[in-house]
Amino acid sequence: MGQTRPYDSAEYLDTTAARAEYLTAALETGDPSFILQAIGTVARASGGMTSVAREAGVSRENLTRSLSGTANPKFATLLRVFAVLGMRLAVKSPKAPAGAKPRRTILPPRPPRRRSSRDSHAGR
Repeated sequence: MGQTRPYDSAEYLDTTAARAEYLTAALETGDPSFILQAIGTVARASGGMTSVAREAGVSRENLTRSLSGTANPKFATLLRVFAVLGMRLAVKSPKAPAGAKPRRTILPPRPPRRRSSRDSHAGR
């Protein structure tokens, strides 16, 4: 009998489109641990952790730990990793049911502008 190898998703993520689809599916789960592990898988598929870590400006050990699914990496680190991977995060709203009215976004009012002493003397 032949020996079997453990399954590794990174072996099948051979295009940028496949990597993006994989990360999108991971993000849709809403599971932070799974999402971090998926980012790690894509990093391994994109030239390896050492290469990605070097380009992102972090050590390989820290990147591996951050993307293990048990750590809580800084958001800035994740953004640098996404940039190295040639990807960016985008936010989109969920699809509304057919016939639903679009919701209006209401921004909070801006605080009133403080008048400086210069402003009060300008009219003189």
